Amino acid sequence: MHERIIRQIRRLILELVAKSGFLCSVYYAFRSGSFRREHRGVLYGGLKHLKEARDPSAYRYILRRNIHLLEKGLLMRTRRDAFALDYIEETVACYTRTFEFGRASPELVSELELQWASDVLARYFEVAGPHPTVDRLRDRFGAVRATAPKRGPTAVPYARGDAVPSPVEYENLLELARRRRSVRWFLEKPVPREMIDRALAVAALSPSACNLQPFEFRVFDDPELTQMITAIPTGTGGFGHNIPAIVVLIGQLHAWFGEEDRHLIYIDASLATMAFLFALETQGLSSCCLNWPDLKPQECKMTGLLGLDPGERVIMLIALGYPDPQGLVAYSQKKPLSELRSFNNTG
Repeated sequence: MHERIIRQIRRLILELVAKSGFLCSVYYAFRSGSFRREHRGVLYGGLKHLKEARDPSAYRYILRRNIHLLEKGLLMRTRRDAFALDYIEETVACYTRTFEFGRASPELVSELELQWASDVLARYFEVAGPHPTVDRLRDRFGAVRATAPKRGPTAVPYARGDAVPSPVEYENLLELARRRRSVRWFLEKPVPREMIDRALAVAALSPSACNLQPFEFRVFDDPELTQMITAIPTGTGGFGHNIPAIVVLIGQLHAWFGEEDRHLIYIDASLATMAFLFALETQGLSSCCLNWPDLKPQECKMTGLLGLDPGERVIMLIALGYPDPQGLVAYSQKKPLSELRSFNNTG
């Protein structure tokens, strides 16, 4: 009876508060602290993003975003003679600092990413202009690029070409999706790291907003560490002792400056995760995604164990290994197609 009254009072409060964005803010400021860690994480990430903008060793997100924007401009079929004027100077400056930093500390700069940036910029200056800003920056970029060593194939937008059919037919993909189930019982058999890396190579090809890939797969296969990690989430009771390897998927909020993009770490990481799971399955490995609710005790334990800063958010955990053929898996009936999609529905 007491719980019923509490639920009714809560329903009445929520009916009142939910009608106003201001009242919602007041509610979460004084009544519930559920979003405080996210608020701090977004603000901390924004601050870190601004600090990294001045650090050539942390070029990645700014340069990757701008180069991807240039790529999108280059592939447009209706293209202005001079485009990207609002960010091309920042891009060239960032590229120059990164190039110079890479010569001094090559181990800290990805040669492939720097080549991509260099090639896209070169193509941009081939087609853009005339314009005073473009002409001035063309000379500055050319002076830097002239000192770069010759590399392999040019990494610029290219024609897709469909002369060769897809190597995977629909029926094969459907069967793979049916085969992939959440497995909670694994063989006591180490998982080769090469197989995990092969699956991650597939995951890395997943789409990502502005090609930033604001996430990290932290893989744990040391038995002691694996058990420490596995014990933290709430959904591993009864089978956690059986997990041979586990991945902690971490989103990096400092990839973005504004609050409006805070959700992208979850979208991009989830896209990569599905590709990762399929790639594991093709190699005879199975997996189980473990939910990570925003609970303070678990957040504190994981943050301390992994040394995360407030701008790094745990998105999910993924248990993986060789499936035990005798282990049961949930049937998990999925929604029918009629409930999952609609066409031209504006209601």
